Amino acid sequence: MGSSKSPSSPPVAASSPPTAPVEAGTYGEEAAPITVDPDFETVEDQGDGDSALGYSESSTASLSSSILQYREIHGRTYQNFKEAEYWAPNDDKQNDGLDLHHHMMFLIHNNSLFRSPVDDPDAVLDVGTGTGIWALDCADQFPGAEVIGTDLSPIQPTWTPPNCRFELDDASLDWTFASDKFDLIHLRFLIGSIENWPKLYRQAYRCLKPGGWLEHTDFTIRIASDDGSVNTEDPAHPYAIWNRIFAEAGEKTGRTFLVSDKGKNAEWMREAGFPGPFNVEHYKLPLGTWPKDKKWKEVGAFNRQSCLEGLEGYVLYLAVKVLGWQFEEVQVLVSKMRSALGNPNYHAYYGCSTVWTQKPLDG
Repeated sequence: MGSSKSPSSPPVAASSPPTAPVEAGTYGEEAAPITVDPDFETVEDQGDGDSALGYSESSTASLSSSILQYREIHGRTYQNFKEAEYWAPNDDKQNDGLDLHHHMMFLIHNNSLFRSPVDDPDAVLDVGTGTGIWALDCADQFPGAEVIGTDLSPIQPTWTPPNCRFELDDASLDWTFASDKFDLIHLRFLIGSIENWPKLYRQAYRCLKPGGWLEHTDFTIRIASDDGSVNTEDPAHPYAIWNRIFAEAGEKTGRTFLVSDKGKNAEWMREAGFPGPFNVEHYKLPLGTWPKDKKWKEVGAFNRQSCLEGLEGYVLYLAVKVLGWQFEEVQVLVSKMRSALGNPNYHAYYGCSTVWTQKPLDG
């Protein structure tokens, strides 16, 4: 069962930037700057690499051949689930980057799969499970728990531990899971894919046991720097162009990429019925090995490599199908982004936040 510990924020390792719990309605404290390694720019080789480095029938849909007939855009494949729209590819090239992100978040969360104080869950739901790696690790850690991962694409392993299963499902539709079922509902990296966040969180509230926990981790997507090494005020800078694409595409599709900006997700959780408190941790995810701190240097290595592998996939659908770019224009931007990611003079990062809150025991 889920723990009834106080919902206050767990300790953060000494190497992590300081964070603080915040209530919805406040912007929260931005993660502290990451100190640049003074020896970093003397490293000669800053190339693309870095040495640091079975389905059940869904509650809402059954596996069909039409879902396996993925849509293709310029050689990249995308999910084909009913009328759902998701902007990232589901092919192996993109999925390798997702797995790197999983390991990166494991490091950021101090070698933990989640921040919620759940000790011995009976049932866990991973919404938007992707490759399923988080759900598989959770099932291994809690062999007595039922772990379910849902996603639009059947890209997860066919072999799973006996206590883990994957289901095809669109999380934005009405959930058919039983009420008061889960001790933990985990969401990660769903930016740009949900039209109605309060509705999604209401579904989670209903399906959580009294005393259960909702946890959501997502990016802020905007690339920046603290020391002025990246000038995103220059509209021609590749990072500035990158930032604009996601902001404009989210506005045009009605599926915002600014989910965690200024406490929006905590506000939506409150609107959905969660009374708070809302525990929030903010992180700055370095793009490269420029940080001085060993932990954030390793995070930066994984982050840059993940981004290098996923660049085209991140932007192709949004630029071509949503904003009307030509494919050749996308390739030019991807090339410029690769150069920027390999530039040791850029101390760039983008933001990320984790929010966790509890359904009341009398809920």
